[in-house]
Amino acid sequence: MTTKEHILAALEDARIGLENLMRDDAALAAIGEAARLMAETIRGGGTVWSCGNGGSLCDAMHFAEEMTGRFRSDRKPYAACAIADASHLACVGNDYGYEHVFSRWIEAHGRKGDVLLAITTSGTSKNVLRAVEAARAKGVRVVGLTGRPGSAITDIADVSIVTPAGRWADRVQELHIKCIHIMIELIERELDPQNYAGE
Repeated sequence: MTTKEHILAALEDARIGLENLMRDDAALAAIGEAARLMAETIRGGGTVWSCGNGGSLCDAMHFAEEMTGRFRSDRKPYAACAIADASHLACVGNDYGYEHVFSRWIEAHGRKGDVLLAITTSGTSKNVLRAVEAARAKGVRVVGLTGRPGSAITDIADVSIVTPAGRWADRVQELHIKCIHIMIELIERELDPQNYAGE
């Protein structure tokens, strides 16, 4: 294959994943329910926490900065925070083990009525699953964002968004960022509908 053919093949693979998501009624409903939970939390004075590993941590951070900054138009900031503090991650990873880096944060900061956006492409990341368990123990609702149906996180999250992108993590993450942007838009439509009044 030529370089151009490899590029086109990658784009075709991504297109198939997106079309699969567009036809997945369960995933679409879960995206809407996740956004509703998050909007409800923010309206009630709660916080949306987010976590993940590697690229999923970058997605968690991107979600939080779009919430506290802005998405498309100016509006008030929304209470959101990615569990990404380097000193916390290093301290807890050293003292307790990396499996505890997210759960310790939720134990310290999570409050009943908050939401945790737990991102794991495999659905089996031990530190993310521990965070989910800690969240549920504190009355923090959980949105699981994964790419694997029937994985551990889908059994314990309040809302599970499973993106049908296939076996590669990069394709899963491509759909995850689309889900994240859609959730933010839906939250804005709920909390700041004036931003969409001119449609």
